[in-house]
Amino acid sequence: MSSAERIVIFLATGCYAGKLPFAPGTFGSLAALPLCWLFSRLDRPTAVAATVLTIAAAVWLAGAAERLLQRQDPGSIVIDEIAGMLVTFSGLPFTAFSAAAGFVLFRILDITKPFPIGWVEKRLSGGSGIVLDDLIAGGIANLGCRLLLAVWGG
Repeated sequence: MSSAERIVIFLATGCYAGKLPFAPGTFGSLAALPLCWLFSRLDRPTAVAATVLTIAAAVWLAGAAERLLQRQDPGSIVIDEIAGMLVTFSGLPFTAFSAAAGFVLFRILDITKPFPIGWVEKRLSGGSGIVLDDLIAGGIANLGCRLLLAVWGG
């Protein structure tokens, strides 16, 4: 494997968080929290641009890693969870309450895959298929966090 291919695997697996033997998606989501915190410190236009660029990179990295690993949507690829977590926290204050709520909501949605998340996951393939269901889960989790913050504050 070339150096470039090793870098693709390193990034697509969330700095190898996805290589853990159990719950790779959960550990990938946890690995995303520092990046979410960092993006929350940026001004809104910069944070949106950084999120969009990260999503584009995630689609490319997920597709490239899938080809390198020669498996369709392997669990070790967690760059999709990282992108989904960025969407979860987009435009929200990053506090202990929002971090916990966003993490839990995102994981529940990513694991259970209610409509339209599961529907999208079954119909798309490649990098966009790996990432898009997590972006939808992140969008729904974002709305859920907004509701929780409106009701309970934090």
